Amino acid sequence: MLENFIGGKFLPCNSYIDSYDPSTGEVYCKVPNSGKEEIEAAVEAAREAFPAWSSQSPQGRSQVLNRIADLLEQSLEEFAQAESKDQGKTLTLARTMDIPRSVQNFRFFASSILHHTAECTQMDHLGCMHYTVRSPVGVAGLISPWNLPLYLLTWKIAPAIASGNTVIAKPSELTSVTAWMMCKLLDRAAISFQLLDSQLLE
Repeated sequence: MLENFIGGKFLPCNSYIDSYDPSTGEVYCKVPNSGKEEIEAAVEAAREAFPAWSSQSPQGRSQVLNRIADLLEQSLEEFAQAESKDQGKTLTLARTMDIPRSVQNFRFFASSILHHTAECTQMDHLGCMHYTVRSPVGVAGLISPWNLPLYLLTWKIAPAIASGNTVIAKPSELTSVTAWMMCKLLDRAAISFQLLDSQLLE
């Protein structure tokens, strides 16, 4: 039975739906059927987390994304097995495409945020300059499909959190297992980051 991950905690849901193993057609887990109460709790938690996360430096956010990538890469086989069983794709495809690309999504955006440059144009005759400032905007709502469950979810989560936003992610109810597994890695990466922060302050 899967749980929602809200405010850094795994929480049971008031209602569940069946998730089927495509190879057998049999139910193999229960997925939260989240309603208004759970959604409001997720929105509130994301709003509360936004000030602290958005104030982190690009270097700090990059460290967290790289830590997530490391943890995911270390668990590649476990995630590939789960993705194959949940979605029905071959194990080879999950091992060689879905999970490695999910790892790369985090690494790509962890690197990219360290190299953003500001755009600036000078208006000589007016004595002014136009420039672009990139800043986090708040809570992002992310919906991902069933066909590339983890890969497409990480393609949305990674840039959103790299930019300093917080997210509410809704994976497909048909293929939610690897999203739930990834929440465990997100939790571990955040704990590692908090430990690193405290060590830097000592």
